Amino acid sequence: MTFIERAKILCCVVFTLLIFHGRVSAQDNYYVEPEHKFYGGLVCGANFAQVDGDYIAGYHKLGLNAGGIVYIPIRSHLAASMEILYSQKGSKSTGEIQLPSGLWVVKYSMKLNYAEVPLMINYFDKRKTNFGLGVSISELAASTENFVTYPAQTFDQTKYPFKKTDVDFITGCNLHLWRGLFFNIRFQYSLFSIRDHIPQTTDNTAQFNNLWVLRLMYLFT
Repeated sequence: MTFIERAKILCCVVFTLLIFHGRVSAQDNYYVEPEHKFYGGLVCGANFAQVDGDYIAGYHKLGLNAGGIVYIPIRSHLAASMEILYSQKGSKSTGEIQLPSGLWVVKYSMKLNYAEVPLMINYFDKRKTNFGLGVSISELAASTENFVTYPAQTFDQTKYPFKKTDVDFITGCNLHLWRGLFFNIRFQYSLFSIRDHIPQTTDNTAQFNNLWVLRLMYLFT
């Protein structure tokens, strides 16, 4: 069974359970009108990413984070959310780096493009601002990795593949700005390594996605 098939089954189960639960408790939700069983919107912003384990420190890799989101009330103050996103992660150097082996990395970039499905539980306050945490399941759609070293070295990228699935821990908040418009800030980190076999240019044995996300969200109510 492919990741997409598993994601579809998971989404169907989550929606069925949450819609049933939301029917009971939507009356008390701070954000939605009583007749709303669920509500959705659009999100768009940027990932500021790095990869732990590549000796490059700093959130220098800028990537797109965009898609749709659905909230389903659970009970007073609480709502579950699910998103379907296109998310660009990775790593990028801003200067020369000397590895423990003595090799100099003159230029480096890692681009990881994911189809991502975050699932979160969110707490709403009286101002509609909300705070949440959860997990995100991502399927790797494409990856590229390029570097220039001194002395010059090359490696066969097929020997060092990235894992197809990335599972992240997520926490963040949405600040209510105006009507259905929110400003979102989020932190997420891989719960499992995204790659265990690493090129000989490094001494580490595993790598992990590490990123901050800044977005605007608009909810239709």
